[in-house]
Amino acid sequence: MTRKLNKIPTHIAIIMDGNGRWATKRGLPRNFGHKEGVNAIERTILACLKYGIKYCTFFAFSTENWKRSKEEIDGIFNLLRDYLNKDDNIFIENQVKISSLGVLEPFPEDLKKSLYEMQEKTKSYNKLVVNFALNYGGRDDIVRAVNSLIEKGYTKVTEQDILTALDTKDIPEPDFVIRTSGEQRISNFLLYQMAYSELYFPSVLWPDFNERYFYKALKEFQKRNRRFGGIK
Repeated sequence: MTRKLNKIPTHIAIIMDGNGRWATKRGLPRNFGHKEGVNAIERTILACLKYGIKYCTFFAFSTENWKRSKEEIDGIFNLLRDYLNKDDNIFIENQVKISSLGVLEPFPEDLKKSLYEMQEKTKSYNKLVVNFALNYGGRDDIVRAVNSLIEKGYTKVTEQDILTALDTKDIPEPDFVIRTSGEQRISNFLLYQMAYSELYFPSVLWPDFNERYFYKALKEFQKRNRRFGGIK
């Protein structure tokens, strides 16, 4: 039986790192790691439902990922395409709302169509909101937010103004940010939003991430004393 946890983060954001290294260690092409990474996403979604997480954001494709080989990019797109179109869909079966962050315009038309259709099908679900950051970069998010405020006639902005113009304007800021593989950096992810997020860097590679590692992460969150600049 799972032990009771006293503090559950409302929003977990995950940098899914280590897919390529997982495949390389096994003498496989990098896209095999991405394929196994999809299974880790499903395990994490089910764990979020089990432990009562309300929002989970996956850093799926960054603005910098366009620098990778065409073969790897096409492989990632094919995995996402298959994932959205498969019959036994985890989102429909578990009443999970799917959303996206980032600029989707450069993506293939059929992929965008599949994503929009899944967003429409799941828009009324409220057990869990899963956000996929696609062609997303934290700096780009801030620049787009500021430009949108300028277009609306703002000549001076507040922190709250920017928060309401970011891609995450409809969801809480992340309480807990996990980056797998042991790398300790945030790689241009949710820069403005994670000002007071708790950060956690487990060494496990993303394709091996499962409920045991998820629970271990939540146990780590229990130890954190979140003061937001004040004193408790």
